[in-house]
Amino acid sequence: MWSSAILDELEHCEIDKYTTRDGLPLAEAETRSARLIEQLRRFFDDAEVPNWEPCDGQFDLPDRHDEHVVAAAVAGHAGAIVTDNLKDFPAEKIPHGIQVVVPREFAANTVAVSPQAALDAVSKMTRRLIDPPMSVDDILAVLRDRYEMHEAVALINDAR
Repeated sequence: MWSSAILDELEHCEIDKYTTRDGLPLAEAETRSARLIEQLRRFFDDAEVPNWEPCDGQFDLPDRHDEHVVAAAVAGHAGAIVTDNLKDFPAEKIPHGIQVVVPREFAANTVAVSPQAALDAVSKMTRRLIDPPMSVDDILAVLRDRYEMHEAVALINDAR
């Protein structure tokens, strides 16, 4: 789940990633980022948390610009916040019942529930990825090499 503020932040981060890492022109980066946000809203139409604003600013986080993330987690009754930014989400500032986990740990925990379902999902992704086309091995290599999701990839490979 996410808030409108999280999606706004994601859109800006994606634009930066596309222009900096991938070298895309700004207009193309903005178009791709806007499309991602539109797809998230369309395919996960119940994932956007309403009424998070009253909780914003109540957690005394090291970076006040991250308060909206915890506010969305509280408003959405989330069990976890998934981020690589652990220093700005200290456990003692996070409400009881909400864990802060890094993406690779979250992925491993999710895949561990059903490695076959994860393999099926990755296989399904290959049918949608046509520009450029990617195989299951290609996707798993990206997850392993770029995102350091070694455990999740190993679990998926074991399901093959």
